[in-house]
Amino acid sequence: MTWLDGPMLGFDTETTGISPAHDRIVTAALITRTGQDVSQRTWLIDPGIPIPARATEVHGITTEMAREHGAQPREALAEIADALARALAAGIPVVGFNVQYDLSILEAELARHGLPTLAERLPAGVRPIVDPLVLDRHLDRYRRGKRKLVDMCATYGVDVDAAGLHAADADVLATLDLVHAIARAYPAVGQLDLQQLHDQQVSAHRTWALEFAAWLRSKGRTEDLPDPAWPVCAAAAPVTA
Repeated sequence: MTWLDGPMLGFDTETTGISPAHDRIVTAALITRTGQDVSQRTWLIDPGIPIPARATEVHGITTEMAREHGAQPREALAEIADALARALAAGIPVVGFNVQYDLSILEAELARHGLPTLAERLPAGVRPIVDPLVLDRHLDRYRRGKRKLVDMCATYGVDVDAAGLHAADADVLATLDLVHAIARAYPAVGQLDLQQLHDQQVSAHRTWALEFAAWLRSKGRTEDLPDPAWPVCAAAAPVTA
């Protein structure tokens, strides 16, 4: 048996935008899966600010919907952080696609609302984390084409309804399937223990981010450069306003 046979906690958010430090969480999903056993919890949150139309086009949640039906952020964020911290403290991997963003915005949101961050709750660090995007960039570095969730599911033979993605729960289920598919393609993923795998991803993401940032700068692009810190952005400094 390997860690792939044990429990995993999938995590995803949908938000008001793309800035971990300044945007807000609108929906979140946590799905625990062990073999065929699945349990899940989802949240709709009133972010306290208007949801831009561009964000609504992605996840379907309007400002009015969030205000009418959403939970207050402080309560919901505490529940999400409690569940993540319990899993990580028990050595259960948290799995997410491009999870650096989701963890970073969560940390900023927790600080914004005066709640303990995951880093504060976990003295040993926010680990172990598994991100199929980081793994794929490392294991199949030179493959051409996009690496969005739907594209990678096609690459690794994971059957998904593309129209259903961009809902937090659907994205989590696809990501959990994708981790197993990558491990089938690259058996060494399952043979590492979780702490080794986490450290490998830290190094792999840093290498990718620095190389990609250098390429962007060579093209004259100096904004929105990737943050080499993983699994939480060093640049995700919380704001209080």
